[in-house]
Amino acid sequence: MSREYSHKNLLLTSTTRAFGSVQRYIQGPGELKNVFAYGRKYGDRFLFIVDSGVIDMIRRQVEVIEDRAGCTCVFHSFFGECCQENVDLLAKVARESGCNVVLGVGGGKVLDTVKLTADAVDLPRIIVPTSASSDAPAADWAAVYDINGVHLGGVPTTRCTELVLVDSTIIARAPARLFAAGIADALVTWYEAEANERAFTPNYIGKGYARSLAGMAIAKECHDVLIRDGKIAYEAVKSKLLTPAVENIIEANILLSGLGFMNTGCAGAHGIHNGISEIEEGKQFLHGEKVAFGLLGEMVLENAPREKLYEVMAFLDDLDLPITMEQFNIACSDENLEIIVDHVVYKNALIHREPTMISPELVRDAIVAANEFGHRYLSEKKG
Repeated sequence: MSREYSHKNLLLTSTTRAFGSVQRYIQGPGELKNVFAYGRKYGDRFLFIVDSGVIDMIRRQVEVIEDRAGCTCVFHSFFGECCQENVDLLAKVARESGCNVVLGVGGGKVLDTVKLTADAVDLPRIIVPTSASSDAPAADWAAVYDINGVHLGGVPTTRCTELVLVDSTIIARAPARLFAAGIADALVTWYEAEANERAFTPNYIGKGYARSLAGMAIAKECHDVLIRDGKIAYEAVKSKLLTPAVENIIEANILLSGLGFMNTGCAGAHGIHNGISEIEEGKQFLHGEKVAFGLLGEMVLENAPREKLYEVMAFLDDLDLPITMEQFNIACSDENLEIIVDHVVYKNALIHREPTMISPELVRDAIVAANEFGHRYLSEKKG
């Protein structure tokens, strides 16, 4: 194990605590129409960097806004990974556009890329998610991949996002699969917060500090809202309905989870996700879907009570989320496990935030056991 990726080198060095946050969060139906009214305080020429899959829809909605508060805008389509090559490309676009506000619209990868782009050109940023598929919108942090989609690590941004603007009508009309993936990504927030608290590891604010009471409270509230409203909200979104439960889960998936993980820390669930991203078949699945299985592996690693493990599996299964590796089309073979475990243990630090000694053998056995528990649950469910 390299010195960088060991628990010893992740330990807190002081009792100083810290809390960080985006500057402003606004969520509600139809709020995209107010983008210029809200954004005018940051600038008057907006570079819209939009996920290629939704750019036509967003352009239509933005271009018909009659009162732009004296603002103009330029559109640029984005497709690909949050990688250095794309950050460099978009920074060049931002400089040449003459814009003074960078605005990202879409899913996690485009939003993370926009955060780093705004850092690179030192401009205010506005984040507009089109799904509640992850906690990326409200996190001053970016998950960085190589150009082929292999996860490299997390990078803190140098500035706090000026505004996260969430149009819940758009979110409710996005594919329900994205909504479910966001619930999984948000669900792990509390479990990883507890792991970091027990392990005495730092959060992601600045150089890393002890968790504040506010950070832990947000992570816990995120979990409780998801357990209470997650299933009923998922059913509503499958019918493209916007209900109070859906609004609650949007806030949990985006705001509570984003602030929760930034102020408490990630751990084993995201570490296992990173390992799965090494397998070609795993790249075809959503971040939250891989994190869902990662949570089961973390729970096995932490020796969680079996009844609690089954409760989590039942919750994930009700949301049509994967609880076995085979549901990712990944065989639980020696060859695949070697690739996954090597990445989890030696290529990222997250597994070393767990409150237990880590070895390749332990991680491998936890993944295999989680997979077997998942198959057993599905078998018992069939009766």
